[in-house]
Amino acid sequence: MNEEITGLGEVEDPAVRATKAHDLVGRYQLAVTELSRVRREALEELVSRGRTHGQLAEMLNVTRARVGQILSSGPRSERAFLGTGTLVVALGGKREAEKSAPGPVVAQEDLEAYNQLQELARTVGLDARYEVVQPPGIIDLNRDNLVVICGPRLSPMIGQLLASDRNVMFDRDDSGWYLVDRNSGTEYRSPLDKGQPSDYAYFGRLPRLDGRGGFLYIAGIHAAGAAGVVHYVSEHLAEIYREVKTKRFSTVIRCTFDETTRHVTESERVTRLYRADGV
Repeated sequence: MNEEITGLGEVEDPAVRATKAHDLVGRYQLAVTELSRVRREALEELVSRGRTHGQLAEMLNVTRARVGQILSSGPRSERAFLGTGTLVVALGGKREAEKSAPGPVVAQEDLEAYNQLQELARTVGLDARYEVVQPPGIIDLNRDNLVVICGPRLSPMIGQLLASDRNVMFDRDDSGWYLVDRNSGTEYRSPLDKGQPSDYAYFGRLPRLDGRGGFLYIAGIHAAGAAGVVHYVSEHLAEIYREVKTKRFSTVIRCTFDETTRHVTESERVTRLYRADGV
């Protein structure tokens, strides 16, 4: 048995013992859930390669009925695209105008994006919470299960990381911000700038500063674009995961929204899902 568990019996203070045991239960439950997801994904891959349920049952030393149960229950494989625990969604904040002591405010569309992302997380068995990125945009990026919804204008840190993307980039000129597909040279300028209820957004996984993986990054040319990305992911999560797993990638999403409610009605990917490793 794990020494961390057996050592609890030697803790004299029952309050400390209960607290430590409670923390361990939570940690091990998360581990068991993630192991169940990995097992299901591996079995699904073997089935796609032609293995029968009987062969899988023999391999695992379980019944065929148990194999069927594993394949039809437990966390969905694509859940790993979002994370393995509670999602932390960092929303870009900007100073309130015309106030003597202005505080950071978050765009309505960014909150809408968070609410949709929270609902998506629940469907795959994850919780989510949000935090506001304080001006001038300093974010702790070295965390697991992190999603950042914050444009490069609000966070120079993010702007520097975006510069490492060889496939999709933000740029700006006298007409404002726009996105560029570096491979094709195509520019994506927001229709919203011409009064049309539509926007483009960057969607990808950027590298953590400590080199230990990456974090999901979402940013529209305008705030409406972020909700468009979440709308797209909600409808294509399994497809995206099949293509990029948890590796670095980037793409451009276009969305259309209702002018009155600002709710997204349509979303589509307009570039390839570019992998940072070139695959």
